[in-house]
Amino acid sequence: MAITLLNPDGLPEIDVYRQVSIASGSKLVFIAGQVAWDAEGVTVGAGDLAAQVERCYLNIGTALAGAGGSFDDVAKLTVHVVDWTPDKMPLLLEGISRAAAKLGVTPVPPATLLGVAALDIPEHLVEIEAVAVLD
Repeated sequence: MAITLLNPDGLPEIDVYRQVSIASGSKLVFIAGQVAWDAEGVTVGAGDLAAQVERCYLNIGTALAGAGGSFDDVAKLTVHVVDWTPDKMPLLLEGISRAAAKLGVTPVPPATLLGVAALDIPEHLVEIEAVAVLD
């Protein structure tokens, strides 16, 4: 495996992600920001942040598989949430949990969460991009 995830001493231990990702592979995979579109480009979960987060993670899983990888290869995630407030965290975590169960993984690479004013279309509440490293 090309990715080692860890929480070094001296940094807080966060349940939903690790602070550091060490990549030793040779093939970088950059996945465009994924929104809650199905394969036909129809928005899934209009108005439902958890459903949209789940779909974004499933789309990332599909993209990773297309590149010959899986969530085990993810070095970094960046999550953009429209009108972010801390009270939305349970919905974000619910969506991640549901996707993890469907994918059979525990996605915990380092992640950055950003609040944004808007995304490409008004129905999209979240967009998630990923960087992976494959052997």
